[in-house]
Amino acid sequence: MPNLSDGLKYAVVAGAVTGGGLTVIANAPNPAGQAILGSYFEEGISPLGLLAGALLPTAVVGACLMML
Repeated sequence: MPNLSDGLKYAVVAGAVTGGGLTVIANAPNPAGQAILGSYFEEGISPLGLLAGALLPTAVVGACLMML
C-alpha cells in the first residue's frame, strides 16, 4: 500500500497488534489444543473464559498503542 499516510500505516499495524490478543478465541475450537490443555481445566476449556482472559491484555496493548 504505497499511498497510505504514515498515520494510517501506524493505525493498521496498531489494530493488527491489538486484535491479535483476541485470536485465541478464533483458535478455541482447536481439537489438538483442547486435548493438550483440557486436563488443566476442571470443567473443560470455556470460550467465554478465554475471551475474558484475553480482554485485559488486549485493552492494555490498545491503550499503550493509542498513547504513542
